[in-house]
Amino acid sequence: GLCWRHTSQQGGGFFWTYGQQDLYTIKIHDFFFHEDQLLEFHWPESLSVTWYESISGEEFSPCRRLVPGCVKSFIGGREPYRALIHRQIPIVSIGVEITPAYYRDYLRRQFPQEHQSLLESFQTLDQTEHFPEMVQLLKQVRDYRGEGLPARLFYDGKVAEAVALVAERHLKRKNRRSVSAEDMVRLADVAAFITAHCADELPLERLSRIGCMSISKLKDAFHVRYGCTITQYIQGQRTEQAGRLLRETDLPVSQVAAIVGYQNPSRFAEIFRRNTGRSPAEYRRACWSSFTEVNDMERKDSL
Repeated sequence: GLCWRHTSQQGGGFFWTYGQQDLYTIKIHDFFFHEDQLLEFHWPESLSVTWYESISGEEFSPCRRLVPGCVKSFIGGREPYRALIHRQIPIVSIGVEITPAYYRDYLRRQFPQEHQSLLESFQTLDQTEHFPEMVQLLKQVRDYRGEGLPARLFYDGKVAEAVALVAERHLKRKNRRSVSAEDMVRLADVAAFITAHCADELPLERLSRIGCMSISKLKDAFHVRYGCTITQYIQGQRTEQAGRLLRETDLPVSQVAAIVGYQNPSRFAEIFRRNTGRSPAEYRRACWSSFTEVNDMERKDSL
């Protein structure tokens, strides 16, 4: 693989890539920008899946937040990609990108009936905060240290496994029962209420009244719509709020835990690590070290 570090007035960080015969590329990134950065570029024709251990920003098409812990798919070769990346927050990610030579030629020859469904699988993955199998796989890729033929065989297998996980997830979701348009609106109301009150106690009885459906129907429909349980969704919203507090304040971790709804700091730290890949203290150090580096560069420039 190729590895390099880069530092400039815009930012700096670490980049690592491994590619094989124009079939796929594995990318590991750990970098940051000194100021908010608007990105706009044409993604080459490809299919990719990436886990973001750390990130903060917004996409413009569609309009949504980029949050730590999310797994995203991209389909390249279409409209330009536009996003605003927030300053000083590290972008730590690991991703697998396959080229048309891989999915349109190599896989198509072996599985001619599955070509179109594979494209659909990546399309429907989109962005999710609840794909633990993919996160585990990409962590294995990140931590691998082999060379030569063993590395080639390892990476070939992991790329195929990542594609299989995306296809398997799509198949499982297709086999679930659908949610009506009316229930989709009600579920959106429930999700919005959770986001606005994520630090509060949110009993299922209360949420079911907001959604105008029974508890059992709410639990089932919510999982179909959002790909996670209601508890996981609440934990994700609390983690996002905690991340902002850790980045923007010097409040003790125990106080941050209490603000977002956890009286037990250890339980909070466990859930935060599960959602971001880092403990609260590690996450804060990473964010603040970026801030310190910015200040150091500004001081040098003023001399």
